[in-house]
Amino acid sequence: MHYRQLADTGFKVSACCLGTMTWGEQNTEAEAHQQLSYALDRGVNFIDTAEMYPVPPTAKTYTLTESYIGSWFAAAGTRDQVVLATKIAGPSRGGMDYLRNGKSRFDRANLRAAVEGSLKRLRTDRIDLYQLHWPDRQTNTFGRLGFDTPTDEQSTPIAETVDALAELIREGKILSYGLSNETPWGAAQFLGLAAHRGTTKPASIQNAYNLLNRVFEIGLAEFAHLDGLGLLAYSPLAMGFLTGKYYRGARPAGARITVFTRFSRYAGDLVQTAADAYVELARKHGLDPAQMALAFIAAQPFVTATIIGATSLAQLKADIDAFDLTLSPEIIKEINAIHQRIPNPAP
Repeated sequence: MHYRQLADTGFKVSACCLGTMTWGEQNTEAEAHQQLSYALDRGVNFIDTAEMYPVPPTAKTYTLTESYIGSWFAAAGTRDQVVLATKIAGPSRGGMDYLRNGKSRFDRANLRAAVEGSLKRLRTDRIDLYQLHWPDRQTNTFGRLGFDTPTDEQSTPIAETVDALAELIREGKILSYGLSNETPWGAAQFLGLAAHRGTTKPASIQNAYNLLNRVFEIGLAEFAHLDGLGLLAYSPLAMGFLTGKYYRGARPAGARITVFTRFSRYAGDLVQTAADAYVELARKHGLDPAQMALAFIAAQPFVTATIIGATSLAQLKADIDAFDLTLSPEIIKEINAIHQRIPNPAP
């Protein structure tokens, strides 16, 4: 396993980060513990979760994932062996009014309440990386294209958020913070305000990045490279489209796209066409399609860690194995040729 510095936090994290959003929905607590122990044995020391997990979020299941991680820490005594990241949910995106009565914002009161809740569920005294799950304002997130003039006047000023996070860092409840599903403008605001106020700057940005969605390269990779805002790439397998699972329109029983219809980001003929092309490329070179997709992401210089998620130990093993794979220049050239032909069909 390869390890990289998480900005200037002092943490060295594994290039592979264990994602957890299926735990409590598609995976039981026992299965979550098995995945955690296996990943740790393989050298994975970075865990990512969120207060709203599992996904899809519901009033019945939210917070279960953090609780499963907390029970593993308690049983296995492993807290000091991992870098722990979690997230506060932003303003309700419909149907999530159970989160702080639908008033989850990035103000001082909400941040403190969310941190305290996560600390209790995770059975720990500190969170190593605390992330803002999506912006506290109207903007383009989760694949939304086009730009509408914002009408939400309830957004928390970013300066207030920066100050509140700095306070939590001074108290030792969180040790660093990061952004998620953020835009170039948002990243610039957080970095600039932190510098102006002399407080801790964000250490990372967790955005979607995969062979079907390389928009991060357009505006945010420069921030990652020049300002140390390392990418934690989520959905590196495009919800399974890059594994070959959905090749030529297949929809296996029990698969996420089959079971859950909310993932519109990966709908459309161009997604299927591009995904099939990448799968065929991998097979032509005798590679596992998922491992090729993961190896491409991990090789990018602006990526700090790639977040993988699995519903079985066999899948988890194959995904972790990908981080020992180096793609040839020929394969990289062919990947980029497909990208030029069908750019970003799932932004």
